[in-house]
Amino acid sequence: MNAPFRPPLTSVRLADAGDRGAIARFVAELDGATPFHRLEWLEAVTRAARHPAHVLLAERDGAMAALLPLHAVHSPLFGRALVSSGFAVGGGVLGDADAAPELFAAATELARRLTCPTVEVRGGPMPEDPAWHIKRDSHAGFVAPLAADDEAQLTWIPRKQRAEVRKGLGHAMEVRVGREAQHRDWHYSVYAESVRNLGTPVFPRTLFEAVLDAFGEDADILTVLHEGRAVASVLSLYHRGAVMPYWGGGVHAARALRANDVMYYALMCHARGRGCDRFDFGRSKTDTGAYHFKRNWGFEPQPLSYAVWSADGAPPRDVNPLSPRYKAKIALWQKLPLGIANRIGPMIAAGLA
Repeated sequence: MNAPFRPPLTSVRLADAGDRGAIARFVAELDGATPFHRLEWLEAVTRAARHPAHVLLAERDGAMAALLPLHAVHSPLFGRALVSSGFAVGGGVLGDADAAPELFAAATELARRLTCPTVEVRGGPMPEDPAWHIKRDSHAGFVAPLAADDEAQLTWIPRKQRAEVRKGLGHAMEVRVGREAQHRDWHYSVYAESVRNLGTPVFPRTLFEAVLDAFGEDADILTVLHEGRAVASVLSLYHRGAVMPYWGGGVHAARALRANDVMYYALMCHARGRGCDRFDFGRSKTDTGAYHFKRNWGFEPQPLSYAVWSADGAPPRDVNPLSPRYKAKIALWQKLPLGIANRIGPMIAAGLA
């Protein structure tokens, strides 16, 4: 039986302001869409970090067939790159995979015009052009269904990890969920301390604010408090029945309290109450502590694919915190007073999109 005839693409072009409604409808209708294809994400990153958003559209007979969202990232420390999408763990071509080669070609042409020596695509169809380098084993994603009720959710967690959750629950910590100023203050304070302790500069607070404001009810903050003090906090996204804990962490005391364990269990229960049926634990670099932590929770790793193109003679930008070139810098950053780290960190981290 012959495959149905599909007309050739008639154009690949940059979207303009008049395409906004059509893009929103296109993303809303396709199963493969992620939060990072949404205009809310693209515009929040642009507002917060000043990385211009560009959306490449592939059209067939005047109708949208596929799109590729991109941010033009510029950093004095990390160079320039076109990234799909900025600060995201996903993105890539959405729609008709047959349009992907032309979208990738248009992305490299746009990169040349914008003097970006690198293009990074995270997820979706991968380029077949040998000029692109494909990474298939550097990262993994972790997604699992949510259980029917709180007790079933606790039972679902493997025995050793479940014991850690129970220890945390024994500390009678308070869990609060919201989007208001107090919740934002708790989250930023906890997250900033958490990433400083890991040796990483904190993202600008404006990024968290912009995402919360843009996503509305599709984003919130869950915070765990002990004796009135925020000890663990996570900003989560909600997308088509899945909850994605995206920016989370804990202060030094969280480890002994098992506050992070309580936080993720509480988020599972909260998300189910919101009507979610899946828990998307996000991506982790293969064989890192975060990777094994998620496996301990019962999540099975699923390899993720990423593609990188570099202009002739240009090395790809290196923003991998595991890179040997950053080892000494990470050790130094971990020793910085928190106030100093929080002042200069956002200026550095804005280039890590």
